[in-house]
Amino acid sequence: MHSAHAQSFPIIVQLLIALPFFIAIIFYIVAVIVSNQHKKQWPHFRTICWLVGNVSAIVTLIGPLASLSHVHFAAHMIGHLLLGMLAPLLMALAAPMALLLRTLSVNTARTLSRTMRNPYVRFISHPINASILNVGGLWLLYTTSLFNLMHEHILLYIFIHLHIFLAGYVFTIAFIYIDPTPHPYPYVFRSLILVVALAAHSILAKYIYANPPQHVPVTQAELGAKIMYYGGDAIEIILVYILFYQWFKSTRNAIHTKTTISSR
Repeated sequence: MHSAHAQSFPIIVQLLIALPFFIAIIFYIVAVIVSNQHKKQWPHFRTICWLVGNVSAIVTLIGPLASLSHVHFAAHMIGHLLLGMLAPLLMALAAPMALLLRTLSVNTARTLSRTMRNPYVRFISHPINASILNVGGLWLLYTTSLFNLMHEHILLYIFIHLHIFLAGYVFTIAFIYIDPTPHPYPYVFRSLILVVALAAHSILAKYIYANPPQHVPVTQAELGAKIMYYGGDAIEIILVYILFYQWFKSTRNAIHTKTTISSR
């Protein structure tokens, strides 16, 4: 599909890329066990989200889907949705930072909290910057020779897939606040930026449909673009719903607080 040199990388490479997610599952489960011994039981829903999110990433990086993505654009695009959109959303809903803070000692938790307030974290988690890293990175990948090159060079392949996941995760937590957020932004601002970012993602899918990446057959490009467009919409609807639900809940709580104060 991608070029005459496109081929599935050795299983050891796939294992290497997927290893962080296996480790993440183990660490999360251990943190839940330790936390539950001293504090209120950690919600099962969040643990399930973490497990499913990591598994979504793992199946993208190792196994049949990972191998097929080198030779079939539609398989690659399914992997993009799982690794760059669904996995980050589910893992954000798992509130890993909140779990970590309640598992660590008080002093260590305070040190971590201070670290989260540094300028770099604020810069990278700004909705505009997170959108550029995420959606802008995809435009760069699919409209240049970068897409073709990553299937020929192992290090580039690892870097790009790592970026896709991390950019997707940072993008998600820049708009919905599940974990403690040291630098929150107003709902109106986040909503406007999210609309623009999602529009850019949809436009990219249409661009791919009309302008296939190098060495990608037209029929595969059209199918992959449809998967990106409609599959992306399904995940984006969940993201928008969560953001608006949080906005509604915040407004309702503010009104309730004002009513309570005025009645005294």
